[in-house]
Amino acid sequence: MTVQIGILLAIACALATNLGFLLKHRGACAAPDVDWRHPLRSGAALFRSKWFAIGMSVAVVAWVFHVGAMALAPLSLVQAVISGGLVFLTVLAERYFGCSVGRRQWLGVGFTAFGLALLAVTLPGHAGSGSGYSLAAMVAFEAGLLAVGLLLVLSHKLGAPHEHHGVLLGTASGILFGVSDVAIKALTGQIGASGLSGLLSPWLVTCLAASVIAFFASARGLQKGEAVPVITLTAAGANVSAIAGGILVFGDPMPSDPLGIVLQSLAFVLVIAAAALTPAPLRAAQTAS
Repeated sequence: MTVQIGILLAIACALATNLGFLLKHRGACAAPDVDWRHPLRSGAALFRSKWFAIGMSVAVVAWVFHVGAMALAPLSLVQAVISGGLVFLTVLAERYFGCSVGRRQWLGVGFTAFGLALLAVTLPGHAGSGSGYSLAAMVAFEAGLLAVGLLLVLSHKLGAPHEHHGVLLGTASGILFGVSDVAIKALTGQIGASGLSGLLSPWLVTCLAASVIAFFASARGLQKGEAVPVITLTAAGANVSAIAGGILVFGDPMPSDPLGIVLQSLAFVLVIAAAALTPAPLRAAQTAS
């Protein structure tokens, strides 16, 4: 019965997460454009937007559901349910938020949800907290993903199509949220070993920096892009980067049997295919502009 309650909490988390994103999209579009040169002013303007503030409150509730689900059910099962729950996004967006969701975006969201769920369930169980890590691997992983995230944030200045800047910002925010998650995982191990003094770590700075940049990248992406593509690629970026961090930094096991390897490879292919499908075609974007 405990596992079933955990699954119900995971479903509630998936619903609240996507509802929160859609509310933040509505609020961000009503707020002044995010100005990277004035982060405090931009942040205050976002929270003065009623729907953005409500969306952030719903996101906090989703986080509480997530913590409760992880306490009651296996992590891989929780992540699979939450990933599969991404299909809530298209239903909510189309029926209650007035978004036009085409067949291409339905396919993209479906591929993302199935790919992320498959990726979660094919990860072998891992005993213990798994918070030990190689310093060299941690530095390389966090620095590499921070660089990728910043490049995506600046992509419109580096020649990327302006029409795709919203989804690129969404992807950047997801990757940076993953950077923050990996840093938090490292901090939990240090706090467990040293108490609160474990917070005196460069990973706390990394976590805060990645979270702040991700917050503004997500808000600006929601302002510039359509809700469904931006939110879908944010979720994909966060999940894939966090899972990759678990494997590369913390030594989480990968499937050892041929079927598991094939299924996990298929999961990555589905997520990559979804990333290509989810944004609207460039011609359509140009016509709309």
